[in-house]
Amino acid sequence: MPSHSEFAVRFAVVSALLLLLATAIGTALLRLLPVAPNLPPNHFPRTFIISTMLLLIGSWSLSRACAFVRRERQVPFRRHLLISLAAGTLFVAMQTYALTSLIRQQRPEDISTAAAPYVAVMVALHAMHFVVAMMVLVFVTVQAFADRYDHEYYFGVTICTWFWHALGIVWLVVMAVIGIVSLPLGG
Repeated sequence: MPSHSEFAVRFAVVSALLLLLATAIGTALLRLLPVAPNLPPNHFPRTFIISTMLLLIGSWSLSRACAFVRRERQVPFRRHLLISLAAGTLFVAMQTYALTSLIRQQRPEDISTAAAPYVAVMVALHAMHFVVAMMVLVFVTVQAFADRYDHEYYFGVTICTWFWHALGIVWLVVMAVIGIVSLPLGG
């Protein structure tokens, strides 16, 4: 069983590595797939669809992890935590790319009147909360690999799963707003 200081180091290292990896992937996407300069101001970034799928995969995987720990099946429990970490890391990378794209496609003269800047703020707020969720997931995963959870005690896994689900619901609402804002206005 690792000491508190060893656990803190593991938590800090894993958190930092995952955030660096997400940033590197997001940056690579921005270099490989630059934002098209002639997009309409309320263009719906297609990357949001990919990130939504990643969020759903993470949510499903965390639900499975919760079910496995209740039945004391440690190997699939830990594997599903790792799947959720991978999905979350890729989600952050995709969000980095999509949010940057959304901001870069705005014309300075439209910032005060267009809806897209407000959508960008909603996406950024969700991203900040999601980074917290990722850190909670890292905490739970590091604890899981230290044998802290079993069929009698898995409260942290349950809270982490519900936090992820809640952020998934909020993200679906944000996606609905983005979809409405992106609709062409007819007349």
